[in-house]
Amino acid sequence: MTLAQVTSNLLAQTTAWTSLHDDELKRRATLAARDKDAAALSDLTVAYLGHLGGSGVLTSPKTIEAYRLGIRQYVAHAQAHAVGILNPGRHAPQYYVSSLLAQGRKPAGVQLKVAAARCLYRALRWAGATEADPFKDVRIPKDHTTGLEKRPPYTEQEIGRVLEHASAHDRFLLLLTAHAGLRIAEALALTWADLDLERRRLSVTGKGRKSRTVPMSTRLVEAAAQYRVLYGPGGEAHRHDENGQRRRTTPQVQAFRYRTVQNATHAMKGTFAQAGVPWRGFHAARKHAGTKLLSRTGDLATVAAFLGHSSVDTTRNSYAAVASDAASDQMLDW
Repeated sequence: MTLAQVTSNLLAQTTAWTSLHDDELKRRATLAARDKDAAALSDLTVAYLGHLGGSGVLTSPKTIEAYRLGIRQYVAHAQAHAVGILNPGRHAPQYYVSSLLAQGRKPAGVQLKVAAARCLYRALRWAGATEADPFKDVRIPKDHTTGLEKRPPYTEQEIGRVLEHASAHDRFLLLLTAHAGLRIAEALALTWADLDLERRRLSVTGKGRKSRTVPMSTRLVEAAAQYRVLYGPGGEAHRHDENGQRRRTTPQVQAFRYRTVQNATHAMKGTFAQAGVPWRGFHAARKHAGTKLLSRTGDLATVAAFLGHSSVDTTRNSYAAVASDAASDQMLDW
């Protein structure tokens, strides 16, 4: 599905609620909350995001999916514990947080669930169904385990073993994450026009629709060239797409035939299994790029710009241990 289609769908979902008279909007929202109708409450929240959210109708499908899931889980909790949606008890929100932690969820994951619940109540207040803001003061413990410890990057040896077993397609996709440091969504969104092999540059549109230019390693340039011979305009696989012999779910201008992380994961998992390397997701490959660049430069600002982080603080929180190791290496001969 193209960005235009995604935006159009969200606009339609939003309009289904914003076109209602205020009294009808309030009635439907109140009824959904009273009946603990998770589907209707999710739809209401998505409409609020599309109408008044920070990104409006450009809100990413990933965010919408995460909020829908969080709302379903909160409503299920409310049903199981006889919690009223419109007027939960004073201790109910903190109990919800505690129950999630007791189930073994990490603080970062609980933060996401609370964000979904908070958005639900913003939507209910927007609809006039309640004035409650029950998650305003909930406390979530800090997670002192770094992201690198929780989800470590692939090692140089692991990446090398996988590349030995990778097809031209998987090699290109893996190096986009492991060498160029792209998020998997950024990689799958690339068009042929984004690849400048002569200048060894990639044009990337990242989170918040922010653009950046990323340098390409020699191996990535070689992998991209090989991939383009097969899948680029005029290539054998590309001609099969045009003739309908292969199932393409993206426009011909896209570098990849599919755009979902699920499809990419399914394809890559098999390659990792052949190489005997445990699959830890595409983000571990992106972390490989970040840690390697930071260990060589020791410059958090450079890594932040390379990875497309909105703030150096994000990079510092994720890669502080690597920066410390790099500094230690530089001081050995002092």
